[in-house]
Formats: sequence, C-alpha cells, structure tokens
Amino acid sequence: MSQQPLDTVFQEWHDNQAIAEQMIPMIGSLYRHNNVVVTMFGRSLFNRSVIRILKDHRYVRKIEGTELSVQDTFPLVKAMTELNLGPAHVDVGKLGVAYKSRGGDPVAFLQDELAEIVDGQDAAGNNGQPKDVVLYGFGRIGRILARVLIEKAGGGNLLRLRAIVVRGRGDIAKDLEKRASLLRRDSVHGPFNGTISVDAEARTITANGNVIRVIYADSPAEIDYTDYGIDNAVVVDNTGIWRDEDGLGQHIQCKGVAKAILTAPGKGDIANIVYGINHQDIGEEDRILSAASCTTNAIVPVLKVLNDEFGVEHGHVETVHSYTNDQNLIDNYHKGDRRGRSAPLNMVLTETGAAKAVAKALPEFAGKLTGNAIRVPTPNVSMAILNLRLERETDAEALNDFLRRMSLDSPYQKQIDFVDSPEVVSTDFVGNRHAGIVDAKATIANGKNAVVYVWYDNEFGYSCQVIRILQHVSNVHFLKLPRAKG
Repeated sequence: MSQQPLDTVFQEWHDNQAIAEQMIPMIGSLYRHNNVVVTMFGRSLFNRSVIRILKDHRYVRKIEGTELSVQDTFPLVKAMTELNLGPAHVDVGKLGVAYKSRGGDPVAFLQDELAEIVDGQDAAGNNGQPKDVVLYGFGRIGRILARVLIEKAGGGNLLRLRAIVVRGRGDIAKDLEKRASLLRRDSVHGPFNGTISVDAEARTITANGNVIRVIYADSPAEIDYTDYGIDNAVVVDNTGIWRDEDGLGQHIQCKGVAKAILTAPGKGDIANIVYGINHQDIGEEDRILSAASCTTNAIVPVLKVLNDEFGVEHGHVETVHSYTNDQNLIDNYHKGDRRGRSAPLNMVLTETGAAKAVAKALPEFAGKLTGNAIRVPTPNVSMAILNLRLERETDAEALNDFLRRMSLDSPYQKQIDFVDSPEVVSTDFVGNRHAGIVDAKATIANGKNAVVYVWYDNEFGYSCQVIRILQHVSNVHFLKLPRAKG
C-alpha cells in the first residue's frame, strides 16, 4: 500500500470519529427529550463512546454484507432531531441500510419511515406516569437491575427505582458504604457508569441523581412502603427465599405494593414468564409473577423459533453454567449433591429444571426435553447446548441463516443474538443484553438432527429480560421502528 492510501485511511478514521462525536449529543437529546432510543441493529447507541459507535457501525458489515458508516447515518440522526418524534426505539442501522440504497432527502425519508411517531412528542410531558420499583434483595441480580434501571431513568422509561430492601441493623453507615461500594465496583461488569453518594442519616444511596432509600427488614411483613412515599409499586424479589404463592404473597400484603416479580423459577401455579414469548399472557389479575431462570430465558426463544420453522420432536439441554453464590469456595458441607466441592476448582455436575421449565412458557414442549447442568470455574457467562431431533431435515447453513434472520428482523430481536466468529469465548459476552446468543460456528445439523450452542450472560442478559417484564407490567411500551418483517 502506498503512502497516499495509508494517509487517506487514517484521515477517514479521524473524520468518522469527528462525526461520531457530533452524533453523541444528538442521540442523548433524542433519548432525554423525546424518549427515543437510537439503536444499531438492536444495539443501543445511547451513552456509548465514539469507538463503540464506530464498532457498532462496523458490525453491520458482518450481518448485512454491506458497509455502513457514520457518514451514512449522521444525516438520519440529525434529521430525527428536527422531526419532534414521539417515544420509540428507532433502529438507525436498518434505516441507514435502506437510505443508503434509496437516497434522497433524509427528512422526507424519515417522515415516511417513521410516520407513526413524527410530531408525536407531548411537549407537556404527558407520556405516562413514573412507576415505583423496589428491589427486595441486593445481590448479583439486584445490583445489575439497579444499574439498568438507573441507566434508563432519564429516557422515558417511566420506571423509578425508589428503594432496596436488605437485612441487617448493625452499623448503618458502614453497611450503606459497603452496599454502595458493591454497586460502584463490580469484578465482572466493571465500574458503575456514573457517580454514587451515600447519606447515612437519610439512609439513602444516590446514583446519577436517583435517590434510592435503603430499607432494613427481615421480612416483607415489617414494611409499609407508603411510609417512604412509595405507592402502587412493583417489588422485584431477588432473594430466592420465597418461590411459591404463599411466600411471595407477603409482598402483596404490604401497603404500597401492586405486584411482585420473582427473579427465579416460581413454584406451583405462579406464571413463569419469558419476555418475548409469553409476556402477553400476563393479565391485570396476575399480581405475582416469575421471570423464570436465566437458562430458561436463554433457550426458550431459540426453541420457539426452531419449533415454528422446523418442528422439534424431542431433545436434550445441557447447560455449561458459571458457578453461583450458592456453591462453596472451598470444600465444605452443602445440602445439595456435589455443590459442596470447591466451585473455582471443579466442574460440578448438577441438576437443572430449565428443560422442564420450558413447557411453562411453551406448553407444546411438555415432555419433549431432558436436561442436566455442569457448573464450571468461571464467574459469569454460560452456555446451553440444544441437542434436538427436528421434524424436517435441514443443514447447518440453512439453520444458521434462519437463526441469523430471527436475530436481525423478527419480534425476537431483543431475545436472540447471533455470532459467526471462530474466535469468540465466554468473556466476549459479558454485558450482552440478549437472552441468548447463537454461536453459528458451533452449529451442527445433519438431516433431522441438530445441535445448537447458545451463549448467555446469566447475570446481565437475564436482568435485561426482567426489566422488560417490569416495563410490560408497568405499561411502558415502545414502538420499534422500522417495524420487523417477521
């Protein structure tokens, strides 16, 4: 390569950086003032760095087979700021691909593509009332839920994290500092993106302007949420202590509580909800819900689309799961089989209810799946291996092409992600917001037999599914434009 092309490539990179820098405040303004979330093939561009925005544009080449740069999308983002848009999730990546081939005036193009929300912004701010959310428990899932709720608080999400409930009545100031520190620093997910302060006297943690009351209680029966100015709230129980209707019903009996959501599989008649699959079944009378398990959320969307397209006769689900807090660091007594052995040193064969739980979200899978799990010495990101017998024949290429399309342009875009790289490993999926990620390079299909490998961030991806349920039961709904074809 001659010197001139080298200089040209370098200058183009700097030019694109400058354009991305101009886009950032526009994307932020659309988020805060119009409740518009700008995405790039499902990946949010809000609160992202210049490099991340450039990388997300580069990602389009892998999935669409065409180049897309910020030079293509900048005119669209700029035009969006001029159209007084109403609340929506707008995929500027899909719009950019279409606009690049069609051309013309960007404002006229968007007036056609986004006609449903043009001039849809309510200047008086009457796009809904905020919903109070309480996190009962503040462990791994509770803190990630807090991060996501705080991140979304400024963009018309209408969910307000008002309080967390924890046990302990010792040194309150020290306790608050420790809990704030755990929110501020995370060994897996990195530092909190913002500022956190503690007011020991008021018993609050303030994160990015969100004042969160810390309530100390040993059981739900001790709490009257209206004493804290909290009413009609949704309580998200992250403790796993209560998983049946009687136990979780304690939350409903508290003053100020409207609904309770369990971040674990529910027992008895409690509805197990996998957002994107059966969340529409939630009725007004359903006051206690389960968000099922991380594994169930990862595999159900993939199983759903495969069953719809190819039919599934039967199968086996093997989960390779990162160790969890209920295992021992070193060998010690544990009431569960094998879980007493050191988690960081061993692969531990254990049971999983995910295979049976699939039928609670997809009744057509009743009796079709078996399952097992292996806990492995990694702190986060897991994998589900779906070994399936299909009703009609296919091959790996056709199967992958179908799943790729489902990840890009279907109602399951937020649940199913797709990767086609020979080099990815588990840490590459830390922070992925999808319920599961299909690893195309590992897919095996021969006739009616298929093996599909699905990665999932068992902490972050699952928490995002819980947030989606929270939004649904709180009547926080966004149009997704341009509309999916599937």
